[in-house]
Amino acid sequence: MIVGIVFLILLLLGLPVGIVLGISGIVGLASIGGMHFVELAPSKIFNGLNIFPFLAMPFFILAGEIMNHTGITSRLVVFAQVLVGHFRGGLAHTNMLSSVFFSGITGAATADAAAFGRTLVPAMVKQGYSRPFACAVTAAGSIIGPTIPPSGLMVVYGSLMGVSIGGLFATGVLPGLLICIICMLIIAGLGKRKNLPKNANRATLKDIFIAFKSSILALIMPMIILGGILFGVVTPTEAAAVAVAYALFIGTVVYRCITWADMTRMLIRTGRITGVIFLIIASASILGWWLSFEQIPQAIAAAMMSISDNPQVILLLIIALLLIVGTLMDITAMLIILAPVLVPLTEHIGMDPLHAGIVFVLALNLSLMTPPVGACLFVLSSVTGESIEKIAVELWPFLIGELAILLLIAFLPDITLYLPRLLGF
Repeated sequence: MIVGIVFLILLLLGLPVGIVLGISGIVGLASIGGMHFVELAPSKIFNGLNIFPFLAMPFFILAGEIMNHTGITSRLVVFAQVLVGHFRGGLAHTNMLSSVFFSGITGAATADAAAFGRTLVPAMVKQGYSRPFACAVTAAGSIIGPTIPPSGLMVVYGSLMGVSIGGLFATGVLPGLLICIICMLIIAGLGKRKNLPKNANRATLKDIFIAFKSSILALIMPMIILGGILFGVVTPTEAAAVAVAYALFIGTVVYRCITWADMTRMLIRTGRITGVIFLIIASASILGWWLSFEQIPQAIAAAMMSISDNPQVILLLIIALLLIVGTLMDITAMLIILAPVLVPLTEHIGMDPLHAGIVFVLALNLSLMTPPVGACLFVLSSVTGESIEKIAVELWPFLIGELAILLLIAFLPDITLYLPRLLGF
């Protein structure tokens, strides 16, 4: 009880989530056995971070920083625009398709939201879109990044739960594409009602070829990462290192636009982002150990089983819990805390570990675009100056569509497991 009270008070005071988790975990240790148990905290932090696949995260972040610096983002946007810009709401469709292309570079929703919030949102507003709608489209597309690999959330889940990260990457491809398709259908449906603009002329084959040629170096990068992992050539960590090497080659040899000063700034940004993520993971490790010691996961599992023993009802309860808690807290922290609690339940109802993993990841990704703690909403609000409330109002059609995709994936596992099975996972 005391741990929960401390946790809520610190969270309401606005402290960083990593600090909240760490203090709550230490209070939990002290409640078990006083200062003697508090001395266990450093070892729990070390054990929580001493997981080799976690090395992939800073490498993927650095690769994304380098590719952004080389101007790859604008090339991908141009390529997407020549493909779908002639439809009504063409720039909104372009935003969504660009998110698919961009996902293979960063794998982070907030990075996508920040990049397109600075580039595509102003372009959409200039063409006649309302700013809240432009931000909503960007937020809806941003969760494609951590769904289609590489995905930092999948690296964390796979590392903690002993599930193949390569297999998880394979499960994310079709759901990510389905999210893109449903969002583009929503844009098409809203096109006439909102009188969304479109390009006057359809791009010619020559235009498409020129745009493809300009963006091909960026499009190759996901192929290197995914191909290497899915076909067993490299591990996810090795693939992340290869991605950095490839991005450096593009930036220094092909485009020649990276200086030592640029590299220093990118390394500093990578260090800051990685530090925040690893602080959350380390702090959540302390709290997670306390939860296990107190057998709270078993109590939660028993409570859910007391409601119903129907596998579909239990799966709905799991999804509901992930969506509700995800609206209140950082999704990486929630994954670390809730996965050990809920994964045994998924095993009890016979879910495939890869299927359970993509349901967890996609449910938490949806939380990135729901108030009050939707990270993508905060990023877009800070970048564009639009209020979170107005963005959220325009976001509801996309949120409902993506929730439908989550439920489809949850209750039809063959959709996500087809590709992993085909590749031998």
